[in-house]
Amino acid sequence: MSLISTEPKDAPRVGERNPERGVETLAEAKVWLKERGIEDIECITPDLAGVARGKLMPADKFFSSTVMSMPTSVFTTTVTGEYPEEDDTFQHDPSDGDVFLKPDFSTLTAVPWASEPTAQIIHDAFHRDGRPFDLGPRQILRRIVGLYERDGLRAVVAPEIEFYLVKQNLDPDYPLEPPIGRSGRAEASRQSYSIQHVNEFDDLFDDIYEFSEKQGLEIDTLIHEEGAAQMEINLRHGDPLALGDQVFSFKRTIREAALRHNMYATFMAKPMSREPGSAMHIHQSVVDVETGRNIFSDDEGNPTAAFFSFIAGLQKYLPAVMCILAPYVNSFRRLTRGTAAPINVHWGYDNRTVGIRVPNSGPGSRRVENRVPSSDANPYLAIAASLACGHLGMQQRLAPEEPIAGSARDLPFGLPRGLLEALALFEDNSDLPDVFGPRFMATYRAIKQQEYETFMNVISSWERQHLLLAV
Repeated sequence: MSLISTEPKDAPRVGERNPERGVETLAEAKVWLKERGIEDIECITPDLAGVARGKLMPADKFFSSTVMSMPTSVFTTTVTGEYPEEDDTFQHDPSDGDVFLKPDFSTLTAVPWASEPTAQIIHDAFHRDGRPFDLGPRQILRRIVGLYERDGLRAVVAPEIEFYLVKQNLDPDYPLEPPIGRSGRAEASRQSYSIQHVNEFDDLFDDIYEFSEKQGLEIDTLIHEEGAAQMEINLRHGDPLALGDQVFSFKRTIREAALRHNMYATFMAKPMSREPGSAMHIHQSVVDVETGRNIFSDDEGNPTAAFFSFIAGLQKYLPAVMCILAPYVNSFRRLTRGTAAPINVHWGYDNRTVGIRVPNSGPGSRRVENRVPSSDANPYLAIAASLACGHLGMQQRLAPEEPIAGSARDLPFGLPRGLLEALALFEDNSDLPDVFGPRFMATYRAIKQQEYETFMNVISSWERQHLLLAV
């Protein structure tokens, strides 16, 4: 199991076809499934929380009709399964009619943890008349990628996903704890980049690598992060939709592998109060389709106006899309002063204290790292939101602030402090409806408001500890 990357992120990858992931046609899918003795197929699509929804069916039934339907209400439920209340901008479909799901054969792959030979395939959502469904996360990301394509550009991303391994927790009122490794002990100190502490869970990571290989998922590096049993997986750079699919699949893969070893893998942004939060950093660059050139660098290798405008777009619009990048009440617990998480939208060269970092690189790989998103974000929507901010900056030819050379951790907060504040910025921004579509914005805002109201019904241990007998 290699922990060292042998491939620099220098240019968009033009990968060869991986035999374990994806085909082009229905006929090829039949051959692929037959060769592997597949009996069942999981037909899945991500909802707005990034949860896999869908149906399991025998392979023969799948080929009798590859169009699947689900109620529209599946895309308007909260993470707790409730439905938001209607208001002036959001209304439920009065008939709760169907949304139609069509398979994307490029995502066909095995389900390596299944007890029987099983395949999975991600579906796209459409209206009955064939229009892309405006609440489907993959369709939202396609919409944003299309903005670049109309300008003759191609966006390139590389996500980095942090997560924790924790002991199994059957009582949600009980605080989470790090799991026991092969030494028989749980971690009790900061162990950034420790190979020894990754080796504590070698059997688990062997399963993760095996499951990933069987799904054609490409891990670039695996490292131990700062927190106790906190890990990070970096993915190779490429097409935004393909990388959204990979993060979507990786989350499920890592959780399934952890369960095999009697522990949980969690992508909560802040699962333990005394440990750092978990992020989903997104590296981004933009390529001219005709020339293949990274538009962030000119012929002399210097940064371009487009590069600076992309950064300026992130600075201006990241606060307005924070409810997508930090989608839950818990997400904002990660964004605290004095930690590795950013609290503002300053930018800098090779500076990890700011929200927008420009890593060291050559001209061909010049890119911008968005360090604001948390690991609990829907990967499709987080990538879409980040790319949308950069695109708006380039369209408006914005100019960024001066870069920060030192620490930005003691500078004022430049991001919303909570979900309600983030939702207000999202709803009030006049540029976002043209980018995301008004129906998506109204629905997403209503869902998040309902989740906040549900959270407010829960009395925390802090309140019992400090208020019960004192006030």
